[in-house]
Amino acid sequence: MTQPYGFILHAYTKPEKADAFEALFRAYVEPSRAEAGCIEYHMLRDAQDPSLFIFFEVWQSHVHFETHCALPHMRRFHENRMDYLRRDFDIREIEMLSPSSAGR
Repeated sequence: MTQPYGFILHAYTKPEKADAFEALFRAYVEPSRAEAGCIEYHMLRDAQDPSLFIFFEVWQSHVHFETHCALPHMRRFHENRMDYLRRDFDIREIEMLSPSSAGR
């Protein structure tokens, strides 16, 4: 059986690009949640540092996540990400120790 693939990603945006980054990714949340293999997809904005965005994502498998990353809008963003970011993403893979609550 395939293990779920999950991670927490920190996106440190340029302060002047934070609102544009939020608008761009807000539009991706629901379509991403509708993709095959998406278990959890959450976009958060730090209350103390509004230029810091945190993503919590869990996919049915790493293959499902790779399929998500290969979509044209995600590839385009990845190529241009440093237009928005102060530094590249800080990504920490996680191990799910409890079942998802998304289906409740």
